[in-house]
Amino acid sequence: MQVAVVTFDGFNELDSFIASGIINRCRRSGLEAWITTPTPVVRSMNGVEVSGQRPLEFVTEADVVLIGSGIKTRDVVADDRLLAALPLDPSRQLIGSQCSGALVLAKLGLLGTMPACTDLTTRPWVEACDVTVLDAAFHAEGNIATAGGCLASQYLAAWVIMKTLGEEAVRAAFEYVAPVGEQRETVERVIRAVRAGEAALR
Repeated sequence: MQVAVVTFDGFNELDSFIASGIINRCRRSGLEAWITTPTPVVRSMNGVEVSGQRPLEFVTEADVVLIGSGIKTRDVVADDRLLAALPLDPSRQLIGSQCSGALVLAKLGLLGTMPACTDLTTRPWVEACDVTVLDAAFHAEGNIATAGGCLASQYLAAWVIMKTLGEEAVRAAFEYVAPVGEQRETVERVIRAVRAGEAALR
């Protein structure tokens, strides 16, 4: 199973790399994440240059697509060419957004009446798309999930792993990345957050 972590110019390093790093703890189980970019090289909000592992066209074949965040998301959603390059299909793909990535999902019409999570800066722009923004870090309905706050990317990663490989795979991945001495608390907190995000508003 292939995961496209869509990473635009001006991206937030935490948003793209936490999710991809945790998901790639599951490579041996057949789940693999790739930094997916519209240009061969993108520069982060802090000036870190990264070579994309997959071109943006990869989103059409990926089983999971996560839209990352960054300081240029409003430029992304104003670019009809970029939006047209994201023909996402929740009937066959898991689709998630991190922070301002929710604005991309809103502009693509994927959220519908679903409420979303995003960061505080992006909130008014998402609300301007007639999307209700939750005061929460993670929310999912069916095959679509949104996360708000940089460190909430761990919940997005856990959601992907849980939906594709199950809870035991989440436990194994997070036991590895959790702070030493805090493995049990971290694993339980993450699983609890994902379950709560999926159960909310039912």
